[in-house]
Order: sequence, then C-alpha cells, then structure tokens
Amino acid sequence: MQKVFSHSSLSSFETCPRKYWFRYVAKVQVDTEGIEAFVGKRVHEILERLYTFVGDGMVPSLERVIWRYHQNFQAAYQPERIRIVRSGVGPGFYRDQGARGIQNYYRRHYPFDADETLGLEKKVQFRLDPAGRYAIRGIVDRIVRARDGALEIHDFKTGRRVPRPEELEADRQLALYEIGLREELGEKGEVRLVWHYVGADRRLESQRSPEQLDALRAEVMGIVDRIRAEETWEERESGLCDWCEYRPMCPAFGGQLPELPAEAAALEPQLDLL
Repeated sequence: MQKVFSHSSLSSFETCPRKYWFRYVAKVQVDTEGIEAFVGKRVHEILERLYTFVGDGMVPSLERVIWRYHQNFQAAYQPERIRIVRSGVGPGFYRDQGARGIQNYYRRHYPFDADETLGLEKKVQFRLDPAGRYAIRGIVDRIVRARDGALEIHDFKTGRRVPRPEELEADRQLALYEIGLREELGEKGEVRLVWHYVGADRRLESQRSPEQLDALRAEVMGIVDRIRAEETWEERESGLCDWCEYRPMCPAFGGQLPELPAEAAALEPQLDLL
C-alpha cells in the first residue's frame, strides 16, 4: 500500500514524531478541535463561498458575508468539542477575530476583479520522483491567473503571527504545490506564491527558482525516508504541546499510549489532505 504524504504530515513528524505516530500510525481518533483550527475552517469556507459567488457574476455585500460567517460559526460550534487553551478568553473573542479577518480581506480586494480564479479548494496529488515512491497531496485554497499572466497560488492564514521574510522564503507548503501545479497544468511561466494573513491585513509574496524547487524535492524525499525508517517515535516537548490534541495520552505528560494492533502496525498509514 503506497504512502501518500502531505505538508501537514511532514510538519507533524518534524515537530514531534510521537504526534505523527498518534495521528498517522496508530490513527487515534480525537473528537476535539482547537478553537484556532475551528475558526480557520469557518473563514476558509466563507472566502471559498465568496469567490464562488464572484465567479457567477455576483458580489455579495460585506454585511451579507459577515452574517453568513456568524451563522456558520454558530451552527458548527459545539462547546464540548472545541478546545480553548488560552485562559480568560472565550469563543466570542476568536469568533470576532475571524470576522475582522474577513472584513480586512473583503475591503482590500473588493470588487474582486483584479484577477481570475482558476480553482478553489483544489486537490492536488503528484510525485516527487519518476518512480512514484514519494507522493504528495494537498489542498490549494485558491489558484489565480493574474493580469500579467502569472500563475498565483494563494493561501489564507488566520493565525495572529505574521512570519519574518526569511521564514516565508523557507516555507514549504506552497512551494510543494507549485511543483504539483506546474506538472498538472503544464505551467512554464512565472509562478507567485501568495499568503493572505487576514487578521493582520497583510499580503505576502514569494517566488522559487528551479534550483530551489529541486532542492525542495530532495529535502522532502529525505524527510519521507526518515519517517519510513523511524522506529521509536519519541516525544519532543515544545511550546506547542499545550495545543496538541494528543497531550492527555502522551507519555511526556504522564499519559498512557493506546495499544497498536499488530496488523495495524504492519500497514502504511493513510494520510489526510491537509
């Protein structure tokens, strides 16, 4: 059974091999979600809906867009399932953060006629090597044809932190998508990677040279090799542990590992599309 990797699975392994084990090897199901991820999903679905209307020749008002966001938030929010780590902060704080991000994006890009949308929440899957041993898949928030003819790969970010320029240049996710989309679309021209940090009302761009993309292929294949060779899946404590859904069962915090059936251990994990 072939293993297909995603940016999030690679990052999970790099952050903490034990977290990777929980999610992709043992496939431990956790019926909770962090509030940050929950709000991110609500913002993404609203922006996808907005561009769907725009593609049909209609631009809904900002008031209507924000109303729909609040409706979706209320319909999906289940207090028993949503984890809020920060003390003294309730769901309303995060809900309003999401609304402000949508407002920022809407006001910056209205009337949404500066480019052409080629795809929304587009699933991509591709190989990094001719033999197909290193397969990657993911979901691109928005694919765009700019007025100057360049292909743009857009990603919506709802977190509060905006990365430094050197961090952005090292970002792997959109560069991986560039490799896949160039292959799928036969794109030979300019490709721009675009991040929208909606909470901070910032648009950041980057480009990768062919040499950088080749180096990324080698880097990712090296990470995949490390995952395939891993045996111990050791815990790696960091400031991110407070937000980890597996913390209650993690040995680093006194938890008990679930037993992994022998037949499950022999199977290669099926990875998600994140």
